[in-house]
Amino acid sequence: MSAPVGLLPEVRALLDRALAETADPAVRAAIADARRRLDQPLRVAIAGKVKAGKSTLLNALVGEGLAPTDAGECTRIVTWYADGPTYAVTAHLTDGSTEARPFNRVDGAVRISLGRAAEQVDHLEVRVPSARLRRHTLIDTPGIASLSTDVSLRTMAFLDAEGERAAKTDAVIYLLRHMHASDVRFLESFHGDGLSSGTPVNAVGVLSRADEIGGARLDAMAAAARVAERYASDERLRRLCPVVVPVAGLLGAAGATLREDEYRTLAAAAAEPMAEVVELLLTADRFAASAPERREALQRLGLFGVRLSVRLIREGKVHDSADLAAALTEHSGIDRLREVFAAQFVGRSEVLKSRSALAVLDEFLAPGSALAAEAERIRASAHEFVELRLLHLVRSGRLPGTDEQLAEMDLLLGGAGGAAHHRLGLPADAPPTRIAAAARAALARWQGVAEHPFTARELRTAARAVARSCEGLLAAVS
Repeated sequence: MSAPVGLLPEVRALLDRALAETADPAVRAAIADARRRLDQPLRVAIAGKVKAGKSTLLNALVGEGLAPTDAGECTRIVTWYADGPTYAVTAHLTDGSTEARPFNRVDGAVRISLGRAAEQVDHLEVRVPSARLRRHTLIDTPGIASLSTDVSLRTMAFLDAEGERAAKTDAVIYLLRHMHASDVRFLESFHGDGLSSGTPVNAVGVLSRADEIGGARLDAMAAAARVAERYASDERLRRLCPVVVPVAGLLGAAGATLREDEYRTLAAAAAEPMAEVVELLLTADRFAASAPERREALQRLGLFGVRLSVRLIREGKVHDSADLAAALTEHSGIDRLREVFAAQFVGRSEVLKSRSALAVLDEFLAPGSALAAEAERIRASAHEFVELRLLHLVRSGRLPGTDEQLAEMDLLLGGAGGAAHHRLGLPADAPPTRIAAAARAALARWQGVAEHPFTARELRTAARAVARSCEGLLAAVS
C-alpha cells in the first residue's frame, strides 16, 4: 500500500500511529481530539481588550446578530459559534462533562441560561444553521486586560501557546483600537516560542470601531485606513500580525440585519430641512434625544452610521432598506476583512490545522522518540511549513535581499493568501494562461537568484524554496 500523499494525510497517519502506541487514557483522549480536529472546520478566535467590539464583529462576519453585545454573565466565558442543523447550546464544564442549556433569542441575540456559576463552565458551544460557519468556527473570547483578572485569564488560557502547551484555536482575529505594548505581548504569547505553535499568517489585525477614530466624521474610514497602514508597517506588529484591516463593526452588523422601520426612521431624519439636519447630527446626544426610535437607530449604527445613512438618503444614492444595507456593508470594511479571512485562513486551513495537530503531539510525545522524530520530519520536509518559516524570516527582517525581492518573496510564499492569483499579484479572474505565464517568469527569476554566484547563502536557500512554490503553481494550472 502506498504511503499517504499530502500534508493532512501524513499528519493523520502520524496521529493514528500515536493512538496505536499510546496507552495513557488522558494522552489518548488529547490525540483523538486532535485527530477529529483535522476534519472539522478551522477554529478562528476573536480576541481583544474589553469593549473592543468583538461580539459586534462576530455578528458582522456571520451576518446575524447572534452574540450579545452588552455585558452579561456569558461574556465572561469563551463561546464557540459553529454550524449545525438547528439552534442548540451546549455547556462544556470544567470537570469534562457537557450539558444542554436552555436559551432564548432577544433581538436576535442568543441569551443562554447558565444554571451555574460561570467559573464552572470551560466554554459554551452555540450551534447555528449558517453557511458562513461551515468552513470555520468563530470563537468569541472574554476581554483581555479586563478589570476582572479571572476574565482575562480565561482568554489567555484558551489562546496561550507558550511552553509546550498547544493553543486551542488555529488562528486569531485580534482587535486593536490603539496599539499598546500589551497588544504585542498578547500576540507574542499566541504565537508561542516558535513556528510549531504559531505562524506569521495565522493572525489578522482589525482596527476595530474604525468609524470612531475620525470622530465619526464622514471621512472617518479613510482616516482609519491610514492608521491601519501605519500599524501594519510597524516592525514589531508586522512580524506577529502582518495584516491590519479597518472595520466599523456596527455598520457591518447593521448592514446584515437592517430593518425596514430603521430605514424609515433615518429617511425621516434625512427629509428635515438642511439646517435642522446639521443641528440634529452635530452630536450623538442631540440625535438620541430627538426621538426614541432615533436613539435606537443610533445604538445600532453609531453616530458615523447615522450620518452616513442620512447623507446617502438625502443625495438619492439609496432608495430603500436593501440599498442602505448594501451601502453600510460596503463602507464598513467587513467585505475586505472577509477577503483577508478567506486568503489568510480558509486558503491555508490545511497547514494551520496540521500545525495545531503537531503542536498537540509536541505536548505529549517524549523527546527523541520515533513519533517525535516523525513529527519533526514532517515539519522540516513539508513545503507548506517551509513557506511559513521563510515568511517569518522575511517579515522579521532576517533575510538578505532587496526590497523588491523580499516583497515578491512575501507574495510568492503566500503572505497575501495561498491562491495562485494572490501569490502572483494577479486579479482573481486571471485566466490559467496568464497565471502560468506569470508563474514561469517568477520561476526563472528565482532560479536565477538561487544560481547566481554572488547571492548570499541564506537568500540562495530561500530562493530555492520560492522556486519550488512557483513549480507548484505551474503544476496546479497545467
